[in-house]
Amino acid sequence: MSEIREKVDVCVVGAGHAGCEAALACARLGLETVIFTVSVDSIALMPCNPNIGGTSKGHLVRELDALGGEMGKNIDKTFIQSKMLNVSKGPAVHSLRAQADKADYTREMRKVLENQDHLTIKQAEVCDLLWEDMPDNKKKITGVKIYTGTIYECKAVILCTGTYLRARCLCGEAITYTGPNGLQAATHLTDSLKELGVEMNRFKTGTPARMDKRSIDFSKMEEQFGDGKVVPFSYSTDPASIQKEQVSCWLTYTNEETHDIIRANLDRSPIYAGIIEGTGPRYCPSIEDKVVKFSDKERHQVFLEPEGLHTNEMYVSGMSSSLPEDVQVRMYRTVPGLENCKIVRNAYAIEYDCINARQLGATLEFLDIKGLFSAGQFNGSSGYEEAAAQGLVAGINAAMSIYHREPLILDRSESYIGVLIDDLVTKENREPYRMMTSRAEYRLLLRQDNADIRLRKKGYEVGLISDEQYQALLEKERLIQAEIARLKATNVGANKEIQEFLIAHDSATLKTAASMAELICRPELSYECLKEIDKEREAFSMELCGKPSLPEEVIEQVEIEVKYEGYIIRQRRQVEQYKKMEEKKIPEDIDYDLVPSLRLEARQKLKSFRPASIGQASRISGVSPADISVLLVYLEH
Repeated sequence: MSEIREKVDVCVVGAGHAGCEAALACARLGLETVIFTVSVDSIALMPCNPNIGGTSKGHLVRELDALGGEMGKNIDKTFIQSKMLNVSKGPAVHSLRAQADKADYTREMRKVLENQDHLTIKQAEVCDLLWEDMPDNKKKITGVKIYTGTIYECKAVILCTGTYLRARCLCGEAITYTGPNGLQAATHLTDSLKELGVEMNRFKTGTPARMDKRSIDFSKMEEQFGDGKVVPFSYSTDPASIQKEQVSCWLTYTNEETHDIIRANLDRSPIYAGIIEGTGPRYCPSIEDKVVKFSDKERHQVFLEPEGLHTNEMYVSGMSSSLPEDVQVRMYRTVPGLENCKIVRNAYAIEYDCINARQLGATLEFLDIKGLFSAGQFNGSSGYEEAAAQGLVAGINAAMSIYHREPLILDRSESYIGVLIDDLVTKENREPYRMMTSRAEYRLLLRQDNADIRLRKKGYEVGLISDEQYQALLEKERLIQAEIARLKATNVGANKEIQEFLIAHDSATLKTAASMAELICRPELSYECLKEIDKEREAFSMELCGKPSLPEEVIEQVEIEVKYEGYIIRQRRQVEQYKKMEEKKIPEDIDYDLVPSLRLEARQKLKSFRPASIGQASRISGVSPADISVLLVYLEH
């Protein structure tokens, strides 16, 4: 039997959100790339919730876009409702969230991949990884083999298998051995990974039912509208181009009757009957978990979200389940507005193989397997946004490795992506990892509104951001700095006009002169309202940029930087201390057995994680401050 062999630079296994970003990054950097998927129709599939962004996840999408990723652009083209969350709180936790038209999102992303130079799409199941042994007990990837026998020789492989590896879906006693949405599971690759010495985990996630919109009584629910003014995810999207009519979502609640049905049938839930082996996500629990773990709550929120403009399917957010179909029907029909609901797709839980991400370095390359990178839910995370962010970083670093260039390593002080990856590779994650704003120590600096200022330069240095885009960033920074300097230098006196203005805005009157910057720091005053007494503003703007008003994105940064300056300065000092710890590198060949006075647990953990810096070592569970001191003394000698 003749054997087909192909030669490429990079093989990407899986075409979900991680795989798409990884493949596009490699191809855009000039590498011949092939992306494998079990179904071409499932490229960038949204098998669970029909939205992109949300608390902290919106930060990831903005950062992804700043580095040259595609997700932000794609959701801007395909959203049907957009909303900025947490606007009543500080800017650090503002997060953009958009409902997607699922079919359009997939279609548009597929179009991007199909028209990308250097990128080939291949519908096939990868069943084997090919490698060779290296002298230092490590291995080196040389290619992949697909189920039909064809071999693809390559310099790097990026695993983005999502929830497909040995997947099985559970709906009560009914078990189907498929991936999400009934798609073919990938059943062969796990054995090859184990043969390579990769440590595998078994995780679980779930999804709620989809309802026929015609069977829902929306009059019993609270209508949820999108924002009047839509803010884009991508810095390349013209805000004027996405102001459009939006669809509504709807809010209702479970009740005691719902909870009674669930409690009475827990023995039929695979989660509680011991049928499910995998560990589920703590921060996205099934309705069974909510009822059991929060038994004091009389009701739980349920959001009805449209799956798209050209379908009647509605997503029942907040009620994911693995209960049998007959229980699901009774349970859902106790919810106000769903009394006569018809289920189009049953809720189900899905189990799948993934890896222990501690086997990866900060580049998302396996520590002991050169050329093998990994991203997305396969790394033990959950969520489209977390997957896409990892996919982009893995794709960039695979390219940097092939080109023998410095890798892209983002740290915790400069991005949510850095927090995400650092958490995955240095902490024991015994359940699917979900990003939250509380995980970021420096979140006042890592706002979604300044992702371009933080990361655009890195995207430019890598090669995914154009000269034009980078010059636009430099111009934006120039305008911000100039306007902040002007506000600090522009003083107003305690004259009648100023005092009357302050009284009208419920602000304390002046006893002496104050700068415009000092006035902006008052909670009740803003950059916009101060326009009335800021006589120099228009002329200065004309001189700066040729327009009577600065761009909105510049004004936003000016106001935040001025109003929160004291807090920002304090957090930047904290980052300086953090950087000092990160800069203290640990030699790759260090023998921890030779470090005197190091506790046994710390020695074992350090051997296992092999941190690159003292900062990373300090974040490993089981390594105490005393252990770090011992290690510092040893390194100094």
